[in-house]
Amino acid sequence: MLLFISHCMRTGYHIPEDQKKALRAAKALLPVLEWLPRYPLREWLLSDVISGVSTGLVATLQGLAYALLVAVPVGYGLYSAFFPILTYFFLGTSRHISVGPFPVVSLMVGSVVLSMAPDDNFLIDGSNATGANSTGPLIDTAARDAQRVLIASTLTFLVGILQVVFGVLQIGFIVRYLADPLVGGFTTAAAFQVFVSQLKIVLNVSTKNYNGTLIEIFERIGTTNIADLIAGLLTIFICMMVKEINDRFKHKIPVPIPIEVIVTIIATGISYAADLEKKYNAGIVKSIPRGFLPPEPPAVGLFSEMIAASFSIAIVAYAIAVSVGKVYATKYDYAIDGNQEFIAFGISNIFSGAFSCFVATTALSRTAVQESTGGKTQVAGIISAGIVLIAILALGKLLEPLQKSVLAAVVIANLKGMFMQVFDVPRLWRQNKVDAMIWIFTCVASIILGLDLGLLAGLLFGLLTVVLRAVEPEGVKILRFSSPIFYANIDGLKSSLKSTVGFDAVKVYNKRLKALRKIQKLIKKGKLKATKIIREFERIDVRVYFASYQDNLIAQLEKSAFFDDVVRKDMFFLTVHDAVLYIRNQMTYSDNQDPIFEKVNIPSTTVSLRNSEHQTPLSCGNYLKVPQRSM
Repeated sequence: MLLFISHCMRTGYHIPEDQKKALRAAKALLPVLEWLPRYPLREWLLSDVISGVSTGLVATLQGLAYALLVAVPVGYGLYSAFFPILTYFFLGTSRHISVGPFPVVSLMVGSVVLSMAPDDNFLIDGSNATGANSTGPLIDTAARDAQRVLIASTLTFLVGILQVVFGVLQIGFIVRYLADPLVGGFTTAAAFQVFVSQLKIVLNVSTKNYNGTLIEIFERIGTTNIADLIAGLLTIFICMMVKEINDRFKHKIPVPIPIEVIVTIIATGISYAADLEKKYNAGIVKSIPRGFLPPEPPAVGLFSEMIAASFSIAIVAYAIAVSVGKVYATKYDYAIDGNQEFIAFGISNIFSGAFSCFVATTALSRTAVQESTGGKTQVAGIISAGIVLIAILALGKLLEPLQKSVLAAVVIANLKGMFMQVFDVPRLWRQNKVDAMIWIFTCVASIILGLDLGLLAGLLFGLLTVVLRAVEPEGVKILRFSSPIFYANIDGLKSSLKSTVGFDAVKVYNKRLKALRKIQKLIKKGKLKATKIIREFERIDVRVYFASYQDNLIAQLEKSAFFDDVVRKDMFFLTVHDAVLYIRNQMTYSDNQDPIFEKVNIPSTTVSLRNSEHQTPLSCGNYLKVPQRSM
């Protein structure tokens, strides 16, 4: 089909209408059919190859490192850096993102894994273990790791199903509700939790839980393994220093220095040559499986236990990928289809879940490498997957002497950008205190309640602040009516208006006329003067304005002879904001007048609300804006 499409484009062959529809449907489902036939081989291939190789090396290392966050053997991180790319190549709409693990999402998956398969579930009696010298309880690590891999892959499968459903239902707009302050606070809290989880590995101290807590870690800090601590600290220092150089001189350096890869190779060589495991009891990777495991179905029986967490993971993974993708789409002038991205990542996670992977999204640092090294399309992604494939089939054995503390240090070094978001808070506070509060609330809630509940709490808090910020100006009532006005729902509109303003405008109108006549008689007898106390009666008048209406509303009203001297076109505004600005201007002007004094000194036949049959009987005491339909 690809050759046929390319040939048609080159020769100008006329495609029949039914084939055009089929072709459009195929391109909508498989965006690769849109760009691959027009791929400029000579101009882009070399750049994509260089980018793919560089990104593949980083993806290999990050796959190993992020597996620690998921609490599964590190070898499964290589699978997670390989399989998602294969399907995203065909289904995705971003040319530049590097698909695979990301620390925040990996930690969210890991929290589910640890809650469902804690170490305590796999304790065995050390006296019964073959070759064991200890008489205390031991952990059946083989059974524990197998169960954790099953949970992680099942969760990935479920997340994929949810993402596909979201994409089919066209709810890609949901990411709009994840405001920048909310995302900033959430990712900063996630970075803190990632740091805590990796600190235990850098120190190589034993805790009751896989990740441990700060209290547990500091209680056992006396058992720190010096070899692992030194390796970890050196890795953090070197990686952060070189990353700073990459950032400062990115316009002068053609290719960012792949410091993680360099450090890993050197650390592996040192660990192997010095035999750090035997001499200093350093914690090393030990075993990386070669080749692939056969696909397995998910444990459907576990869905009910992980459905709540899977929703938040599905949304966060999608939001991260689309946010990063839009940055590069804007830079290179192409479009990202939000709903198609849901489907692309959903199918990728379903496919990956069958091969013992954990949830895929994109990593900011890895994507930056792919773009900065010249990546033009997802051809670079496929080549990076090829590099990971080589590591799975041949090079994994060479990385077995690598210290886990080095991998943990690589993760920590990549958290710098997320931790630096803390400095956004003072700026937010100066610009908008509510946004700053959203950032702080989401961050604190995510640390205390956990990432999934913290995200939900932050989202609800953010929506609450939107409601509280929608304050009506004094003297203004705003009513939204999101349906066309016709005979069947006019009574409902009247009820909504009365409920909004809090009284029946017709009754107020009659009382108003009676009161004004009485005031006029008292003034004529000299018993009352028109003062600003009296001016409160002016508030009985009602001005009606329309905003955010349908495009064809004015034409329809003209045909029905709706407009006259009282009901004019200048009552209609394009937006609510325009209407409110006009109302405020009118209110400011009216404050300098004395309308009651004028009204009570003119004949009663002309006192206010002339031609009342043409006035919309709404309310008193307020200006009223009645939007018919949101644009």
